[in-house]
Order: sequence, then C-alpha cells, then structure tokens
Amino acid sequence: MRHRIAGRQFSRDRDHRRAMLRNLAAGLFEHGEIETTLPKAKAVQPFVEKLITLAKKGTFNARRRIESRLTDRRIHAWVADPNVPDSRKDNPYFELPDEGDIEFNRFGELRKAPRLVQHVMTKIAPMFEDRDGGYTRIIKTGRHRLGDGTDLVLLQLVGQEEGPEIGGGISGRRRQADRRTVFAARLRKERGAPARTAADAGKTSEETTAEAAEPEGTDSGATEDSGQE
Repeated sequence: MRHRIAGRQFSRDRDHRRAMLRNLAAGLFEHGEIETTLPKAKAVQPFVEKLITLAKKGTFNARRRIESRLTDRRIHAWVADPNVPDSRKDNPYFELPDEGDIEFNRFGELRKAPRLVQHVMTKIAPMFEDRDGGYTRIIKTGRHRLGDGTDLVLLQLVGQEEGPEIGGGISGRRRQADRRTVFAARLRKERGAPARTAADAGKTSEETTAEAAEPEGTDSGATEDSGQE
C-alpha cells in the first residue's frame, strides 16, 4: 500500500525523476510551451511555478536557489541554426536573441549564448509581476502518443491568450449533440410551413390554379346580376 507517499514515480528512481523534471522545466522556459504527456505535465507544473515565484523576488539568494534546482545551461542555440525553418523561430512569449548573440567555435560547439537561469530572472519573471500564481496552463490536444496511446497535452506559460484557443478533437457526445441540433432545426423548419387543409387536399391542381388567378374582392354572383340588368 502507498500510505504517505506523494507524487508520481514514473517507474524511475529519484535521480532520474529529478532530471526529467529539470529538463521539462528548462524546455518550458526556453520555448514558452512544450508538448508532453498529461501525467508529466501535472507533475512538472508545480515545480515550474515555484521556480517562477522565486525568480520574481529578484534577489541573489533566489538566484542561487534556482541554480540549485534547475540545471543552468546555454539556450536558444536553434535561433542561429540554418536547418531550423524561420517559421519555428517566431516566439509569442518573449523576444528571442539575435543570431549575432549566438556563436559557435570551429568544431560546431556552442560557445556563446544566453544562460537559462539569467533568462528566467530577466525574461520570465517580469511577465508575471502582477500575477500571484497560476503561471502555467495545460491544454488537452485530443491526440495520443503512438505506442501506448497516452494523452498528449500542451504545457504553456499564460499571458499570451490572444487569438483562437487551441482545441482538440471532437468527442462523441459533441457529435451526437450536433446531430440532434440539426435534426431539431429541420423539424422546426418543416412545422413552420403552412399546413394544407383537408378541403385543399381534395381539390385538383386546375381548381387551385384558377382560384389563385382570380383577383381578390371579385364576386361571381355580383357579376351575373350586373349582366342581367
């Protein structure tokens, strides 16, 4: 029994689990959003929000505590990578560095680039100055991972919700509700048409046409009386 055991194990030992959370948090801070499974997103979400709360203090002690929990490294090397398309270099969450700020040595190794902890302190923390919590959100995409079929979600930094929201696939209940709505609209349209009476149903098409052609307000009996006079 799992008495007094909090959190998910993910079939990993403690060191491997810590490394996984650090990598997920680093990817979220670098790109502004990541795609992962739902259990991992729920596990890393409180870890990320505690780091942002520390970064908002802006003190030297807060910086050292973030460095102890988050592995500091160079980031945004993909901005100067010619193999990455320009469409993937647009980031709505924060301003990316210029390609001139990123340098590689002659062996292709990254020599100069922004640091992760500095990025969290100077770019991520100012985004949430007026927010006391809830810095991230989880969006279900409706897609599943190949292999085990687990749910895939997006873990995003909040604050850039302009434009259409990201939606997943349409569920079976939604399809059934849409079909019922269309059927009800068709019934209302049919019932709104003028119903034919029994007398109209017994008339032939020629009689109906003659009645429609006769001008309104004309009385056949009055016409015969005027002819006799």
